[in-house]
Amino acid sequence: MKMSSHKLAWARILFSSVILAGACPLYAQDQQQPPAEGKTKPAGSTSPIPIVGTGDQQDQDTTPLRPDTTPLTGILNPTLGSPELAHSYWVPGVAYSGSIQSNSYNQTQSSGWLMNNYIVGNMSALKAWSRSQLSVNYSVGGFFTTDSAQGNGYYQQLAFSQSFQWNRWQLQLVDQFSYLPESSFGFGGATGLGTPGTGGSLGPVIPGIGGGTVPNQSIYASVGPRYSNSSAVQLTYATSPRGSFTFSGSYALLNFVDAGNVDNDSTTASIGYNYTLNRQDTIGVFYRFAAFHFKGQPQALGDHSVNVAYGRKITGHVALQLYAGPDYATSRLAENGKSSAVGVNAGATLQYATRNGGMNFGYSHGISGGSGVLTGSTGDQVNFGANHKLTQLWSGQLNVGYGRNSTLSIATPGNSLTFNTWTAGGGVNRPFGRNANFALTYNAQIPDYGSSFCAGPTCTGNQVVHSITINFQWHTRPFVLP
Repeated sequence: MKMSSHKLAWARILFSSVILAGACPLYAQDQQQPPAEGKTKPAGSTSPIPIVGTGDQQDQDTTPLRPDTTPLTGILNPTLGSPELAHSYWVPGVAYSGSIQSNSYNQTQSSGWLMNNYIVGNMSALKAWSRSQLSVNYSVGGFFTTDSAQGNGYYQQLAFSQSFQWNRWQLQLVDQFSYLPESSFGFGGATGLGTPGTGGSLGPVIPGIGGGTVPNQSIYASVGPRYSNSSAVQLTYATSPRGSFTFSGSYALLNFVDAGNVDNDSTTASIGYNYTLNRQDTIGVFYRFAAFHFKGQPQALGDHSVNVAYGRKITGHVALQLYAGPDYATSRLAENGKSSAVGVNAGATLQYATRNGGMNFGYSHGISGGSGVLTGSTGDQVNFGANHKLTQLWSGQLNVGYGRNSTLSIATPGNSLTFNTWTAGGGVNRPFGRNANFALTYNAQIPDYGSSFCAGPTCTGNQVVHSITINFQWHTRPFVLP
């Protein structure tokens, strides 16, 4: 195991321990309760001033939400907004996830079912000041399996954001970290295992890092534990009540513990202009550059794109972002005398909520790091999730994902390879009291890699992995932060 990866993982644990140590051991009032009459709200109740394009309409019958202020042309995904605060708080919890799985992930023919168990500690925290806000969702625990080829290990995930607002300026810092025993693509299915923190209404809303800047993991042929981290900084300056410029930068890495996989990292920078048409609709244009490197490999890639974008926000109901534009990719190593290619860069994200459920959708097309198998790839990735309230207590979930990765003609010698991956599943869940939740789910991971990828009489590139999972989560009541 790499020493640098160890340091990165333990740094996350230390950071979360500091958050826990600073918490005030007092029980909070319910999040929706107003402060006592005649008393002012604590500092955590004041939200930053929106810049532009917040889409501040919402259903008055729902819990009040603060509008999302994420700019259209940055690298952070829009959200539906975040609940109004009565107090800054932190809340700890625990979770157990147990699943029976039909096959191992090592792409060899096998029979018999395996048992995987996760025992996890969770923590979520939210601290707000008059012009800034800190949000943390963190999970860490042990992983135990009957699969002797994979072995036992630990599990860790972190989502962190810090935002600042000064008159015309807005600064957003976001980090997403994970250490998982397998690919994050479809990990956890319809349970809460794939999302850090306590989840539910107490999990702070943290914008996801989008725009293809998160390391691609949609090829299951890269096996074994892996570290993934994406850090982003985003600065927005309002030039007028309707217009603003956004400057973004990010660094992402995907490192594997086991040999035989391709470690990669990427650096991204972008500049964009946003223009608000009305309270819900925004248009924009942005330029983005990304550089990809592969540890121990001579290859490196550069990717330039100019995109037009459209966004629509209605707080609590809709968060939509669309962008597309021409793409120009370069390769350090020329293949057949060709070291550049022209293509298309495109993406879409949608969150939609109703009184009894909601859905989310994500799509991206462009250049990526190759998912630990290729030294760069081009392709598509789609994610879809939906939930609906079935009865007063029971809710149902559905999740579908698809990834298509192909070798870059300007970067990879030899025959072209295409990897098609599906993940699909669903389940039901119900709360137990105010602090616990139970879920029962099914998930399938379906690769279609073809015989050209596999070598040896027992190897298969088309082995479907089925899993049936029970998941139980519990958390305390929230503790007040001063």
